Amino acid sequence: MITVDVKLSDRSYPVVVGTGVRDELARVLPSSAPKAAIVTQAGIGFAVDPGREHRNFEIPNGEADKTLATVERLCRDWANWGLTRADVVVAVGGGLVTDVAGFAAASYHRGVPVVHVPTTLLGMVDAAIGGKTGVNLPEGKNLVGAFWQPIAVLCDTDALATLASRELRSGQGELAKYHFLADTDLLALDLAERIAAAVRIKADVVAGDEREDPDNRRGRAILNYGHTLAHALEIETAHDLRHGEAVAIGLAYAAALARRLGRIDEARVAEHHRVLEAYELDAALPTGVDHDRLVALMGRDKKAIGGLTFVLDGPDGVEVVPSVAEADARTALEDVS
Repeated sequence: MITVDVKLSDRSYPVVVGTGVRDELARVLPSSAPKAAIVTQAGIGFAVDPGREHRNFEIPNGEADKTLATVERLCRDWANWGLTRADVVVAVGGGLVTDVAGFAAASYHRGVPVVHVPTTLLGMVDAAIGGKTGVNLPEGKNLVGAFWQPIAVLCDTDALATLASRELRSGQGELAKYHFLADTDLLALDLAERIAAAVRIKADVVAGDEREDPDNRRGRAILNYGHTLAHALEIETAHDLRHGEAVAIGLAYAAALARRLGRIDEARVAEHHRVLEAYELDAALPTGVDHDRLVALMGRDKKAIGGLTFVLDGPDGVEVVPSVAEADARTALEDVS
């Protein structure tokens, strides 16, 4: 069992990684909370015991239901059950579950404590850590949300044993990102150590920039490396591409764009492809996607400042780069087609 602390002054919390750590749930919940609302999805099949009165609340599967309507239904169900601010929410599932449950917890009674028990690799290394919650609008991904830090995160690697290969690969897309955010050879580590290393990298970034200061070019926004194109691809493909699959393509695209802007050399581009190949991830755009639509969608990205804005590698590491020329963004799309 490995514990990584996300250090946020008086609101620090543990992320526990290892086999069987779901059994720690009762211990990490507030002893004063009489009830626990467990938010999950049908088919996850990962039971937890909060050690007090509890009820399961299932939300729909699929990005199409990651909406304000789902949050409303969830909060109304909580109200009918009698959930109060003295109680606690437990999110058990992938990134969609922790995003929706976390946002609902942040909003209900203006804030109810939440514990995340991610059951996917993607959730363990990214979605459940750092307090970003939110839902989608038709106009873009995660455009409505809140910062709401959990009081604990339990990454039980037992949950990964039955994960579908494509779902596992999606998580590896996020893992690939961390290779370029810190000088750590993640491929040399076993799975639990690799998850903990990614959590540690993210925890350090979040501790230095919890709410993503738009003026901090090397702050929390660097965690969106590869995500500008990824989010556009998810929308353009109606989520046929999994998030991590889209991030992998986004990483290859970000490397191509950085090379075109003179920020990195061909050897660094090749390193991106080496890591993606090690995780057996595709680096090319799906055939038939509309480049005009992708550019328009990237322009709506929530971190956009002064035109097209990307997180790009460079001589000083990964950072936010605003005001990228549309012609360069379009040409880089051709580079990964």
